[in-house]
Amino acid sequence: LSASRSRVVDADFAQETANLTKAQILQQSGIAMLSQANSVPQNVLALLQ
Repeated sequence: LSASRSRVVDADFAQETANLTKAQILQQSGIAMLSQANSVPQNVLALLQ
């Protein structure tokens, strides 16, 4: 029983670690996209000057 429980907990830990990594990657890519989107108007203004 203890070994079975350990395997389930280990599997859950691995899955949750993968989920956390995925969420962090999505968050970082979202921040990068927002940063680029915010710089576009500044670049347009620089070209017009």
